[in-house]
Amino acid sequence: MRKIVLICFMLLSSLVASEGGTKKVVFDLVTGDLAKFESRFLKGVAHNASYYEGKFEELDVIVVIHGDAYKFFIKDLAKTSYKGSKIADLSEIQKRITSLVSTYKVELLMCKQGMEARKIAKDNVLDVVKSIPNAMIGLIDAQNDGYAFVPIN
Repeated sequence: MRKIVLICFMLLSSLVASEGGTKKVVFDLVTGDLAKFESRFLKGVAHNASYYEGKFEELDVIVVIHGDAYKFFIKDLAKTSYKGSKIADLSEIQKRITSLVSTYKVELLMCKQGMEARKIAKDNVLDVVKSIPNAMIGLIDAQNDGYAFVPIN
């Protein structure tokens, strides 16, 4: 009886493994528009990850942050060139970003050149964000590693 159960388990495991896989996407996150940021990034990643989970697949997500999107990842806007910007519920948005990273293992990469140009100190950026030399390098590397390119601008 144990052999039959073991054989059934092995067959089921191989069936699930053959159906599963990993899809890879790199988001080019440029938008400073809150509605687009929420729908295309915050909700979009969760929705698409759930879709692939339902197909026994994973979604590997990299996000390259530059343009006006910096402001969503900054702890204190007053210490940057965004000091006049008002974002309702910024702390709530940042909690959702942190949750997205921990739940779906999203990798957030921020353009260091843009950070310097906007006077954004590394210690003023959410801890879940890594810096890269520039956005182009992040996009080039990800696409050469097989990630599908999706712009959010």
